[in-house]
Amino acid sequence: MSGSREEVVAAIVSKFKETPGPLLVVLHAVQNELGFIPPEIVPVIAAGLNLSRAEVHGVISFYHFFRSAPAGRHTIQICRAESCQAMGSRELEKHARQSLGIEFHQTTADGQITLEPVYCLGNCACSPAIRVGDAIHAHVDSDSFDSIVADLQTEAVEVKS
Repeated sequence: MSGSREEVVAAIVSKFKETPGPLLVVLHAVQNELGFIPPEIVPVIAAGLNLSRAEVHGVISFYHFFRSAPAGRHTIQICRAESCQAMGSRELEKHARQSLGIEFHQTTADGQITLEPVYCLGNCACSPAIRVGDAIHAHVDSDSFDSIVADLQTEAVEVKS
């Protein structure tokens, strides 16, 4: 879609407003189109669906899937399912947060990496697992995590060159 964000969002709202319970459908469509849900377009969604801004914001903030700021160039998801927890994902989470200097749902200052929890990657036999983009990595520990991040950072430097 082309046009201002407000025009894009208004078109999405118009397309889905007759869908039963349209808010989640609209929010997914907006995030798919813009990459995130900018706070300044919440009033457009609210007005188009005859909801309060608080109702729209409440749904955005309740579901961790929705972002109010652009994601980093790379998104790293750490599995938090039981199998991964049993195999060390909590320690991996702690290491990831410390080494990247961010918490879940945040992006590094350079805009390169967003860290997200995920509640199953379907790779339980190879726990703990992470996903970077579409690639799933198995048996991830602190050292392999650092290696994956280093590869992402090297890729970012090569793109700039």
